[in-house]
Amino acid sequence: MIARLGDFRFPDSAARLYPDTPGRPWVLEVGFGDGRFWPHHATTFPEAPNYLGVELSGVSLLKANRRLRDANLTNAILTKLPADVLIREVIPHAGLDLIVVNFPDPWPKAGHTDHRLLRAPFFRMAASRLKPGGMILLTTDHDEYFEFACAEAAASGVMQVQITDPPAAALETKYALKWRDLGLGAHHARFIPITHPPVPHGHTEPYPEDPTAVPHAVLTLPDTFAPQTFQKITERNPGSRNAEEGGAWTVILLDLYAGVRVGGWVVLAHVVEGDLTQEVLIGITAREDGTHLVRLAKFGGPIITTGVKAAVGVVTRWLEAQGAVVKHHGY
Repeated sequence: MIARLGDFRFPDSAARLYPDTPGRPWVLEVGFGDGRFWPHHATTFPEAPNYLGVELSGVSLLKANRRLRDANLTNAILTKLPADVLIREVIPHAGLDLIVVNFPDPWPKAGHTDHRLLRAPFFRMAASRLKPGGMILLTTDHDEYFEFACAEAAASGVMQVQITDPPAAALETKYALKWRDLGLGAHHARFIPITHPPVPHGHTEPYPEDPTAVPHAVLTLPDTFAPQTFQKITERNPGSRNAEEGGAWTVILLDLYAGVRVGGWVVLAHVVEGDLTQEVLIGITAREDGTHLVRLAKFGGPIITTGVKAAVGVVTRWLEAQGAVVKHHGY
């Protein structure tokens, strides 16, 4: 067996992501690079915890997958997503035991600090996803970013900062070895939640177990419905000004295609929510009782975010404008 790489859909529950190792601690590594940290650090536990790694580089993802496979870490999952998106939209409240951040991009240029991951809003969000006793581990060579992250953690009001030595595995990563060869050291801190705030307003718990929670609508189409009149539609919601709550989205319905089934269509929607962009398919499918079901398709395993739910609503409203009568909706 090898570390699973993208053969699952998000959002999904920890129980389904790790069916063979239920009940073990759950560790998230942000920016795993070429995957050197986890094979080393996993050996410090009596049993390897369930591991979720997030990275933006596809090349790094493939390299890390090979390392995890070679280490026989079969309860490890890698995915390509922005870290804040994954934590906000995928991880449940009090789901994680540990978040590891090794040598993050310090965004050192003036005016770029808003791009940094370790800011007060992130710490507040992470505190809501960590179990009691959980923590964030930061290792970095960048003096200013280390001071910045510690100050932001303290300013968040939800984190206690402990400056200590890094775990041995953090000093075996690609960047740690590079700085060591240059005669440079690394800073390390633990950020321990002093409170575990609830999921912010505007965010639902991920991976709804009830299949009816998947965004959908049931409606009756008029005899005069003319799909050939479809034109590109754009809707925007500015969302909350509170960065922790988010909620801003842009939905663009790009095209409408005839489905394989008689009387059905598929809408291609482009959904933008901050750092996350998804293209999703929304089906319009005929049912035996004469109604049609408007429902998010499973294709591509989209994260069911506020914007994705809104996309189903945009399609439904367009159909209403064509004369459809909505009998029920859930989005």
